[in-house]
Amino acid sequence: MSREQDLYPPIKALLERQGYCVKGEVGPVDVMARRGDEPPVIVELKLRFSLSLFHQAIARQSVSDLVYIAVPRPTGRTARGALRDNLALCRRLGVGLITVRSDGRAEVHCDPGPYAPRKSKARTARLLREFDRLEGDPNAGGATRHGIVTAYRQDALRCAAHLAEHGAQKGALVARATGVAGATRLMADNHYGWFERVEKGVYALTPAGSDGLVHWAYSWGTG
Repeated sequence: MSREQDLYPPIKALLERQGYCVKGEVGPVDVMARRGDEPPVIVELKLRFSLSLFHQAIARQSVSDLVYIAVPRPTGRTARGALRDNLALCRRLGVGLITVRSDGRAEVHCDPGPYAPRKSKARTARLLREFDRLEGDPNAGGATRHGIVTAYRQDALRCAAHLAEHGAQKGALVARATGVAGATRLMADNHYGWFERVEKGVYALTPAGSDGLVHWAYSWGTG
């Protein structure tokens, strides 16, 4: 669909099937529908999701609680994520969402109304554990995920520093000396390429591990 007006016939048909009288371009509103003495339904049309579209929808909420936005259904590799994220935003704002498929079928993904997001106890617990494990404040808020210092990385740095000082050792000894309970598993998984197994249960530092100690020194109090 190349024009906003191409969205109008499917939206009009959808509302008329529900008994509404529908008219386009009523004052500043793209689509307005009435059914008896009920509050009006307002639909704002756009060819894609945008911040200005959500601004329009919020402005229309001063006229009616029954406000929808309507866009062509997203297609392509990132379509599912785009639809999911914007649907979540619509629910947070109390705005309805309609998409129009390429075959002209209009689909309602959510209706307007108050929304109270459910809290995830598991996600909250994971964040609290990471907060408690993270030593100091090594990351600037708003930094990108590349180069972020995690509690896991700090544990790896402790293990690497111990091996740099004492040479190859058994995982149990590294765990005892560093306080990293999962040291053996961490070195065996070797996510950063910092460790190598020299014999069963015994690990040594790789050149990449030595470089890592220099590069990340600031992040755990050694620099």
